Amino acid sequence: MSTSSTLLNKQIAFIGAGVMAESMIAGLLSKGLLSAQQISASHPRSMRRSELSQKYGIEVFAANAETVEKAANAEGSIIVLCVKPQRIKSVLNDLKNVVAEDQLILSIVAGAKIETISKALNNERVVRTMPNTPSQIGHGITAWTCTEKVSDAEREQVKLLLGALGRELFVENENMIDMATSLSATGPTFVFMVMEALTDAGVHMGFSRDMSKELVQEMMLGSVLFAMESHLHPAELRNMVTSPGGTSADAIYQMEKGGLRTVLSKAVFAAYQKAVALGEKD
Repeated sequence: MSTSSTLLNKQIAFIGAGVMAESMIAGLLSKGLLSAQQISASHPRSMRRSELSQKYGIEVFAANAETVEKAANAEGSIIVLCVKPQRIKSVLNDLKNVVAEDQLILSIVAGAKIETISKALNNERVVRTMPNTPSQIGHGITAWTCTEKVSDAEREQVKLLLGALGRELFVENENMIDMATSLSATGPTFVFMVMEALTDAGVHMGFSRDMSKELVQEMMLGSVLFAMESHLHPAELRNMVTSPGGTSADAIYQMEKGGLRTVLSKAVFAAYQKAVALGEKD
């Protein structure tokens, strides 16, 4: 199935137009997957509405319901929920009487369960996703799952939409979305903290902050690319750079002594518990 036939005449309504929604809009337009006339969005602030309209040529509404109603004019339109978790209840209330059964609902709201969305909108065609921060520059990884009512053709559409943010990965059940929230979506937090700590260590030794930051960033980028291209287990890669009695051996000893593995494991699990709790609260 070609890109043109998959998204031809589709209307995409973004409910909430924050950073992630804008990233998806920019990606869809830059890749030629959709035209500006096929995209609409909603946002409560007039300045933000004007900004998005001028920058991308899309129509932006103040009311969530208006955005959905515009998209409803097209056959098989897609509604993308892009609001903060604490706003999902009010947003679903706004949309409960305007969403049609043939509209596909795609949610990137952390913790919002498929069942909650489906019941509130009386719609069984729901997709739940979890993108991450690098999605803002088209290098993200987005885990997603969906109900059985979502057709094969609609799944292809989802792949194209999420492809605007980077790579997409279908997972078998909804619990894996909470797992992805803690690992791939929260994960950049861990990476940024390690980057900050290493940069500070470089400054402590005597590098300027800019020089230390450049050394750390390029080292981390190169290490990730090497790991991806080599297809080796991380333990094998670590052994490759750990000479007996060398600098890496001493560094590893200190990290193990400090419980780095345990701290990271606990951090990921804490994020997972929070993601589950958000869904239960919702």
